[in-house]
Amino acid sequence: MTHTVPTSVPPSSDDRRSPFVRLADLLAGIAPGRPALSAAVGEPQHAQPDFVGPVLAGALAGFGKYPRMEGTPEFRAAVAGWLGRRYQLARPVDAEREVLALNGSREGLVNAAFIAARRVKARAGKPVMLVPNPLYAAYRAGAEVAGCELVAMPTTLKSGWLPDLDALDDALLARTVAVFLASPANPQGAVASRAYLSRLLEMTRAHGAYLFADECYSEIYLGDEKPTGILEVAQGDYSGVLSFNSLSKRSSLPGLRCGFVAGDADFLKDFLAFRGIAAPQVPEPLQAVAVAALGDEAHVDASRDLYKAKFDIADRMLGNRFGYRRPQGGFFLWLDVAELGGGEAAALRLWKEQGLRTVPGGYLSSRDADGTNPGDPYLRVAMVHDLATSEEVLNRLVAGLT
Repeated sequence: MTHTVPTSVPPSSDDRRSPFVRLADLLAGIAPGRPALSAAVGEPQHAQPDFVGPVLAGALAGFGKYPRMEGTPEFRAAVAGWLGRRYQLARPVDAEREVLALNGSREGLVNAAFIAARRVKARAGKPVMLVPNPLYAAYRAGAEVAGCELVAMPTTLKSGWLPDLDALDDALLARTVAVFLASPANPQGAVASRAYLSRLLEMTRAHGAYLFADECYSEIYLGDEKPTGILEVAQGDYSGVLSFNSLSKRSSLPGLRCGFVAGDADFLKDFLAFRGIAAPQVPEPLQAVAVAALGDEAHVDASRDLYKAKFDIADRMLGNRFGYRRPQGGFFLWLDVAELGGGEAAALRLWKEQGLRTVPGGYLSSRDADGTNPGDPYLRVAMVHDLATSEEVLNRLVAGLT
């Protein structure tokens, strides 16, 4: 059987730029064919929960002092409580030792890579970090900050849009500092099974590497089954395991900039010491909103139902065109537009003709060893608006690509 082998390619100047800066350059000076409508950024536009304003107003005094770096006791308890309700954990998460507040999960993912490189035992060769390809740009930044070689694990239709674990040999794993994995995946929406996560965890532990689980889309699942979390797979032993999450996607609060990391207590002790010098705190009033959000599932259920309704429309309007398949989770369309010249050509066409802003898949991916970019044939479309606007996105998409 042929496996999708991970590849290491030195980053290009484009790799170090935000996909959205590259998109702005691509579209610069080109007038939109219709009033502009963006489906580029994964920024949830659902209505904010009703409690946000009152909770924030009641906590304004907290802006008058420096926040605790680890998070308030109330916030950490709320995180531990939510994790215990959401997942089938073998033991509760210790709120004091196994939870830290983050200024959004992105900065946590970047900075945690630096700590992993300092903590891990000597590697058998040049240290590497394994990332899925396509990838969240923060993973690449984390590898560079940590001084590690970035090795991209292909995620293809053939591999179920997840890294092919059979392609990770012992020699590569012996050099690995940390493995990044998002489930549901960004952008394809694949969900890793319990068996898959268990095997990956076994592989990382056997080689003394860390497993960084990016679970920011954990509550946006489009079927009935909740995605499995890495902490429940760990069966009460959280050593070498870190789960990252935030309120951005779950509660449609991207501007709150409040997230958390939970897991390995020894790792988090060192992480906290580093963060006390080099990382931003989360203001206490924002943590108060997060506490309320973590204690309420009604707004999460309503938001999830809205995502399901939007993908019902996508099912009807797209069918099987552009390789569309309803994802298991997340809120992106990942469309094969190779016959239209690839992602850049399709993005330009949609902007020029329809005023619709989308992201070329190549901007979200790293090149393979042969110089090709596996994301080039694809286009990412963010289904983040209300129902009517999302239908308009789909109408423009179909009109512009057919």
